[in-house]
Amino acid sequence: MSNWLERRWYRPVPPPVLLQPLSRLFGRVAAARAQRLRARSHRDALPVPVIVVGNLTVGGAGKTPVTIWLVEQLRALGWTPGVISRGYGARAPRYPYAVQADSDPAHCGDEPLLIVRRTAAPLVVDPDRLRAARFLCEHAGIDVIVSDDGLQHYRLPRDAEICVVDGARGLGNGWLLPAGPLREPPSRLQAVDLVVVNGAGWTAPDAVRSVGMRLQLGDAWPLAGGVPMPLFRWRGKKVHAVAGIGNPQRFFDALAAEQIDVVPHAFADHHAFRASDLSFGDDLPVLMTEKDAMKCLAFAPATAWAVPATAQLTPDDAGRVQELLQSLKGRR
Repeated sequence: MSNWLERRWYRPVPPPVLLQPLSRLFGRVAAARAQRLRARSHRDALPVPVIVVGNLTVGGAGKTPVTIWLVEQLRALGWTPGVISRGYGARAPRYPYAVQADSDPAHCGDEPLLIVRRTAAPLVVDPDRLRAARFLCEHAGIDVIVSDDGLQHYRLPRDAEICVVDGARGLGNGWLLPAGPLREPPSRLQAVDLVVVNGAGWTAPDAVRSVGMRLQLGDAWPLAGGVPMPLFRWRGKKVHAVAGIGNPQRFFDALAAEQIDVVPHAFADHHAFRASDLSFGDDLPVLMTEKDAMKCLAFAPATAWAVPATAQLTPDDAGRVQELLQSLKGRR
């Protein structure tokens, strides 16, 4: 049912009539909740600026690459950033939980582990992001916080909001859950500081300040250990491609653009991988997203490779983001 609904959300057809009243009810409840939590957030001030990276739709849109890019940009501007995350789908032995490069993804989640391994930034997971932020401020020596997801976590005070939209899928049919993929109405985009459009296809309304982004695939690294390999080494060859992300087709298309013969294997976002998921009865290479690889390190076959994706912005668009980051210095 969930797969059927998601396919329908992103088709240019009206949602099922029975779901439309539920969507309107969801909108009223979500708006009341947001107003209540916003009022409380003014009493929960933090000593450092907070940048929230999120999205309006259910599923991935490219938030984690944006978070990693922001951490790098903040450092280049002289900040000492830390990151907070819910740790979706994981259960830590305690909260707040400080993530290390060798943490168990079952304790922290795939995305937080990837961020730590890519940036070495201090990162804390906690379903209560405000508690995570306070922990970072007290123990990590940071002067700015990036929240990976959390646009709708209104208890968390924020100084800047960045919303990521998947250019290939946009806002779907424009309806709120469960009739569509939206957690908040499209008008919410007018309230955020910046919209980052991941890839081509969808264009932000004129009233929305936006920049473009594309994901650049890097050299694949073997999960079993060894030397990274450029993707052109698989050009013209057949590989199994594995993706458990919000939009798996984006990964498959990116590999195909490298002239790789892709056998696609799509899994649900945040899928709990098992060894059998990577066993296809042959010796073909298995290329997977780096996020998925975080959960497969302990049992991946020797044929498995992780393909990193890095956010790329034009100099003009990068400059617009940097202006936003610089403006935070005047907000505290």
